[in-house]
Amino acid sequence: MLFKEIKNSVFYAGLNDADRVIFDELIPLEHGTTYNSYIVKGSDKTAVIDTMYPPFSDLYLKNFDENGIDKVDYIIANHGEQDHSGSIPALLNKFPDAIVITNDKCRQNIIEMLLVDESKIRVIQNNEEISLGNKTLQFIMAPGVHWPDTMFTYLKEDNMLFTCDFLGAHLPFGDLYAKNDDKLYSMAKRYYAEIMMPFRTMCKKYIDMVEKINPSYILPSHGPIYNNPKFIINAYKDWTDDKPENLVLIPYVSMYGSTEEMVNYVKEGLEKNNIKVKVHDLVRDDLGDLAVNMVDAATILIGASMVLAGPHPIAANACILANALKPKAKFVSFLGSFGWGGKLFETLSSLITSIKPEIIEPVLSKGKPKEDDFKNLDKLIQTITEKHKSLNLI
Repeated sequence: MLFKEIKNSVFYAGLNDADRVIFDELIPLEHGTTYNSYIVKGSDKTAVIDTMYPPFSDLYLKNFDENGIDKVDYIIANHGEQDHSGSIPALLNKFPDAIVITNDKCRQNIIEMLLVDESKIRVIQNNEEISLGNKTLQFIMAPGVHWPDTMFTYLKEDNMLFTCDFLGAHLPFGDLYAKNDDKLYSMAKRYYAEIMMPFRTMCKKYIDMVEKINPSYILPSHGPIYNNPKFIINAYKDWTDDKPENLVLIPYVSMYGSTEEMVNYVKEGLEKNNIKVKVHDLVRDDLGDLAVNMVDAATILIGASMVLAGPHPIAANACILANALKPKAKFVSFLGSFGWGGKLFETLSSLITSIKPEIIEPVLSKGKPKEDDFKNLDKLIQTITEKHKSLNLI
């Protein structure tokens, strides 16, 4: 495969992996992903920015031969996770004179996870630069998007910013450049929800930094290259904003239909009050879609059946996911049905602590919902409506 020139001796050297169906054994992939590696050829030296996921190392190295790359001076490791750093040992074996350039935290990860000899690593500091002759690489520390070891690499002369995982998308591509269409927006938002949302505060900080740099190109490590960066910058400014949308997200599991009946009743009531509602069947729907909807929701209302004396495990998993992703939801509540007893809401609420939401009084029904239960659901609908009005969402 020929490396594709982006501009002025900067080449794309990555690979599509359209067949991959899950990432980190956790995240379902709708379309697969890419592993983006870049080569910058200066007048004196050549640098590789991020490498390749280890299962593709052989093909990756073969492409160096096919493209006549017989010398690499620097291997830039923006982040130690192996979908980016995993082929560093293979590259060092092929180019034994190369030096790995990275920060101290990433150095530690590369040594521990890839067994790279410490003598092959040069540690750089924030804003430090190296010269390739007619090109200069500047390194910008960006811990927290999404590991403590992350940094960006800025190619000054060509105004190119290599952001590693930040601003990426799990989306294979043919053309180098982002089409900035609905499909990319959807996949970039899903990527943000699943990977970046837990670090929303840091993302806000770094998107401001990126906007001040005003790069002509943003080159992430997954997904297409942005030659019109305003598209992804504006999207992140929206997603990381503190104010949620007028949206209630209802993930639920219903074993015998009682909880589902309650969910449908609340959905209809909220929609009559001009509140948008998205219902998510935790058994049948994609977990990634749930994460995406958490980006915007002002209220998360979890519906659950009881299993033995506790909540259905899938409902508990939804709470654990929300706790991990830390969405900007302001309100959380619960509804559900039980057969013979136990602690449903106490257990679920204990699993959602990191976002520090206001808990709205839940509604619990014994068996099928009855007249009093529907009255309580009406109160829940009215309370959620008032809460949304208090935020000027309605």
